[in-house]
Amino acid sequence: MKFLSDLFPVILFFIAYKMYDFYVATAVIIVATLVQVGYNWFRNHKVEKMHLITLILVLLFGGLTLYLKDPIFLKWKPTVVNWLFAIVFFGSHFIGNRPLVERMMRNNVSLPQPVWSRLNIAWTLFFIVMGAANLYVAFHFSEDTWVNFKLFGMMGMTILFIIFQAFYLAKFITESEQKTTPEES
Repeated sequence: MKFLSDLFPVILFFIAYKMYDFYVATAVIIVATLVQVGYNWFRNHKVEKMHLITLILVLLFGGLTLYLKDPIFLKWKPTVVNWLFAIVFFGSHFIGNRPLVERMMRNNVSLPQPVWSRLNIAWTLFFIVMGAANLYVAFHFSEDTWVNFKLFGMMGMTILFIIFQAFYLAKFITESEQKTTPEES
């Protein structure tokens, strides 16, 4: 459910683009992201960092797109977001005593330290590739193709990466973690 909630603004952008045009869709993603952040603040009295970063970048790049009537600004936003995450994941190797992926997942999975480091580097590389793929599609294909890629291509790449990650992690999960009784589930 959270996955769909995170995609809410992108899905509305996609629908608005297909029904109207890029500029209406840009206004829709700005409003949808504001609603998403506002709803989370109202419901939980906090906002996830990812949503806040996305809001700031949507306001900046979407605002420039609307003000200058140039879609290239909004097309850059996914790359900037992905590359910022790559920097954060990579930087976590040098700040603190655990990589970011371990800090996020350690309550759910127990892994040897070298595996956490490799997994963190994998996420760093994934975000770099996602950003580069976005730029490639934005500059080498039509606007319509980019809009489709933004929703379906990026989501598909993320799902595939998570599936590959699950297969990689499966060999490190101990038997005690795999054997949960129905009461523990």
